[in-house]
Amino acid sequence: MAAKKVKTILKLNLQAGAATPAPPTGPALGQHGVPIMDFVNQYNEATKDLRGQVVPAVVTIYEDRTFTFVTKLAPVADLIKQTLKLKKGAANVKKDTAGTLSQAQLKEIAEKKLQDLNTTDVEAAMKIVSGTARSMGVKISK
Repeated sequence: MAAKKVKTILKLNLQAGAATPAPPTGPALGQHGVPIMDFVNQYNEATKDLRGQVVPAVVTIYEDRTFTFVTKLAPVADLIKQTLKLKKGAANVKKDTAGTLSQAQLKEIAEKKLQDLNTTDVEAAMKIVSGTARSMGVKISK
């Protein structure tokens, strides 16, 4: 059997277990002729245990209009918000502080996200996470 020819690869950030055919999902998949409800049902089934989180999906669409997808971990910003129980980051990051991450929390998030980052070094992953935290107005305790 010959390998299927890849038409395109899409990255979608969707609510776990609660994806719908409404934008952004429907239009993104519909323009490539993918059966939208098939994807929505499979994605919701695969992510039903993670409700309330944003779970990115990398969708590979083939020439014959079939698809496969892989779910990734929640974005770093969402993991930080979850850890600190924040609704959102600081509005003005120069003046306001949204919260403070301990070194232990920073390392925990870095280790959790390591497989999705372009490094295998926990120290480097911690720097990536602390950069995201800074951009949200979250301080890192020493």
